[in-house]
Amino acid sequence: MSAAGRVPGFGARLATAMAAHGPLCVGIDPHPGLLHDWGLTDDATGLERFSLTAVEALAGSVAAVKPQAAFFERHGSAGVAVLERVVADLRAAGTLCVVDAKRGDIGSTMQAYADAYLGDSSPLAGDAVTVSPYLGFGSLRPVLDLATTTGRGVFVLCLTSNPEGASVQHATDPDGVPVAVRVARQAAAANAGVVAAGEPMGPVGLVVGATTGDAVRRLGVDLAAVRGPLLAPGVGAQGATADDLRDVFGAAREQVLASTSRAVLAAGPTVTGLREAARRAAGEVAAVLGRG
Repeated sequence: MSAAGRVPGFGARLATAMAAHGPLCVGIDPHPGLLHDWGLTDDATGLERFSLTAVEALAGSVAAVKPQAAFFERHGSAGVAVLERVVADLRAAGTLCVVDAKRGDIGSTMQAYADAYLGDSSPLAGDAVTVSPYLGFGSLRPVLDLATTTGRGVFVLCLTSNPEGASVQHATDPDGVPVAVRVARQAAAANAGVVAAGEPMGPVGLVVGATTGDAVRRLGVDLAAVRGPLLAPGVGAQGATADDLRDVFGAAREQVLASTSRAVLAAGPTVTGLREAARRAAGEVAAVLGRG
């Protein structure tokens, strides 16, 4: 319980999970190629076998698991039903689930997305969801408010590794402030009250790619000031090494939740192989972040 007698929020629960299992989040990304490599069919049946095997291997072994919603949605309603099962099984196992949906909209539509991914009664609601702020950070208010109400978390896209992202994220606003800096400042403001109340991290995190190079320093993004978790995709198959985490995140290393998918999933289809690959990855990341 927190000092105020409340159930710990997402930031506190994530900090506890990272301390217990290492700062690693493993994605469940059922690419057609991975299904093939595992000897599975590219349909809802193969998807279910792949996903539930990954859950069996990873639950209780890593800090968080991140199913990528798009690879479930491509199989229609049957695929979404598998995503619901993944969320439920991770909850039952006590492992944090970050639903990687990257939703972004305005008004009542954004409220509906909030209800879907953060509402207590929704079968799609994990412990956190990824969202896009590029309709204006204020458009995220329904998500931020419901996350606070339900004790869940939100990861806001800030600096992504794709080349196209720089045209928006590195651009400056009329005051000369880079967009990524503005997003980070607004996330910090959203976390201020929770951190002041004694939580180790607030519920509003950022997505900052591990392969963004010197962009954080060059743009002047103060990641440590966010006081929320930093989801760092791109470790492993996307080209980033654990050493890149130290260079990109600097003084904010304690907040980093490194994310990898294919580098671990390629060790399937056996539960033992997946679990061992995740254990190695978690150890490597923890060591370079000084948390091993």
